[in-house]
Amino acid sequence: MRVALVHDWLTGMRGGEKVLEVLCGLYPDADLFTLFHIKGRLSDAIEGMKTQTSFIQKLPMASRYYRFYLPLFPTAIERFDLKGYDLVVSTSHCVAKGILTVPDSLHISYCFTPMRYIWDMHLEYFGGLRPGSRKFLITFLSNYLRIWDVTSSERVDWFIAVSDHVQKRIKKYYRRDSAVIYPPADCDFFSPSENSDQGGDYFLMVTAMAPYKRVDIAIEAFNRSGRRLLIVGEGPGFKSFRKMAKKNIQFLGWQSDEEVRDYYRRCRAFIFPGEEDFGITPVEAQACGKPVIAYGKGGALESVVAFPREGSTGIFFDEPTADSLLKAVDLFEENADRFDRQEIRRNALRFDKRNFRDKIRSFIDSRYRGFMASLRKGSGHA
Repeated sequence: MRVALVHDWLTGMRGGEKVLEVLCGLYPDADLFTLFHIKGRLSDAIEGMKTQTSFIQKLPMASRYYRFYLPLFPTAIERFDLKGYDLVVSTSHCVAKGILTVPDSLHISYCFTPMRYIWDMHLEYFGGLRPGSRKFLITFLSNYLRIWDVTSSERVDWFIAVSDHVQKRIKKYYRRDSAVIYPPADCDFFSPSENSDQGGDYFLMVTAMAPYKRVDIAIEAFNRSGRRLLIVGEGPGFKSFRKMAKKNIQFLGWQSDEEVRDYYRRCRAFIFPGEEDFGITPVEAQACGKPVIAYGKGGALESVVAFPREGSTGIFFDEPTADSLLKAVDLFEENADRFDRQEIRRNALRFDKRNFRDKIRSFIDSRYRGFMASLRKGSGHA
């Protein structure tokens, strides 16, 4: 069986790349296709794959300003030649699921989300633009991308959704059914400190600096409260967010997994203010025994057990505002002693990468056997 893995782009290890890493372990002899690859930023399992990139890789400043080439992504993904592959597995939040396959190959797409910036989060990304030629161009391109996104979804034989939340979005925008397999967290690596008394005086965020992450809400809330907040991560909004923040908020930029784990272990609680498709960082924080304060929409509803339920692992706030987040932080401080570190970790173990590996391998194997049986039947060799 010849296997092809298709991933949107390879620029660093985030939640999507941790899914890809498991697939690389399951199919180490597979060929990996991606729009562009910044070498040295991925795990050994991914860097060791035979990887083919698109023409985007050779465009000026692509490694830094690749988002500006978005209108070219559909063409770039369609130019890959996947003849001769029996199984194609795409991991997609943008265009990877639009890969062109031949009739005798099975295409399974693990969908992180339909493209946020052209569907329900369009206003979060582009709503602040002033009327003019730039806004008109973005609106025109978004219409084109929506048409392509729906059309290309018909090329997928089976969809896997990252969460119930994404399953509903796939049904809404693509009119396709999907199975749900939650993404993996490395709960062996992300674990509580052996020192049960270890704890810091800060709250923590680990996030990309993208608009939908709502870092601005957290900054406003902690500016007003004066409590200490550490923010790990990079992205296009880094400089503007840092200008907004007072001295009690510290921006740490990119950090290694070992350093992130240490920050998880010592924080009071993890702050998660955006509406996410699932969100792997709240699971990693819980794996380290730390409670989560999250906006009560999206994937967090599936990974966090809300206070004051039995076995609660975090607190939700109802509105995407600084006021609502501040009330949740205050509620946490009043009840911090009621959160049990071991109970929080037990909840995270539901998402351990061993569970993910077993479930996705079983799903792919089952669908592949059925697909091959249908091919044999169609050719008269059943």
